[in-house]
Amino acid sequence: MRCQPNNGHQVYIWLKNVQTCLLCDEQTGSISSICAACESDLPWLIDQCDHCALPLPLSGMTCAQCIRQPPAFSQVIVPWLYDFPIDALVTRFKHQAKWPLGRLLGEMLGQTLQHRFDEGLERPDLLLPVPLARKRLRQRGYNQAAMLAHWLGDALRLPVDERLIKRIKETPAQQGLDAKARKRNLRDAFALPTPARVFGQHIALIDDVLTTGATAHALARLLIQAGARQVDVYCLARTARPGD
Repeated sequence: MRCQPNNGHQVYIWLKNVQTCLLCDEQTGSISSICAACESDLPWLIDQCDHCALPLPLSGMTCAQCIRQPPAFSQVIVPWLYDFPIDALVTRFKHQAKWPLGRLLGEMLGQTLQHRFDEGLERPDLLLPVPLARKRLRQRGYNQAAMLAHWLGDALRLPVDERLIKRIKETPAQQGLDAKARKRNLRDAFALPTPARVFGQHIALIDDVLTTGATAHALARLLIQAGARQVDVYCLARTARPGD
């Protein structure tokens, strides 16, 4: 076809040129779509619970909730606290289809994970995005967790299966519910039609924000009951305890 470039010619690739920062609109001076100043100002989560990543005053601790009722997942890998501007970026990605913002956050999460893998964190066998109910998926038109999972899968060379877990129960939105209400809301909400697929596997659940951990716990428990060896959670941001 005449519209296709010849193999011997260079093709203009936009992503290989100097970018404008998606947060401050200044040139980044590199191919990155966020400048160094904005990246350093993000609310990086440093001190956290070793199990659920709840922000804590010191590192290397376990929160009281995880001591009383340990969640079914083993650990949470998350780079940021759910605070400005991460909260605004996630909201625009999730509810306003600002996919470049989601891609930016996904790439940075991928860099965090690769750094942790290089330090000895065990790589999972499979990435599973948290599923959306059919009604909500039709309304929104996309599952932001599935988009994150595929971006991470490409960057980290890990397989992704967004159809393995089914959300079989239409539930009210989790936002605005306390921890107990979230757990009741998720009772029998998920199904695993082919449990043999996860037997003996190390699974990583992918989501945008971890709040109480109720959804991740329900999914991890389902996977562990089906024979999964370990379930971790990878997400963009972690909320603090209300009032903190």
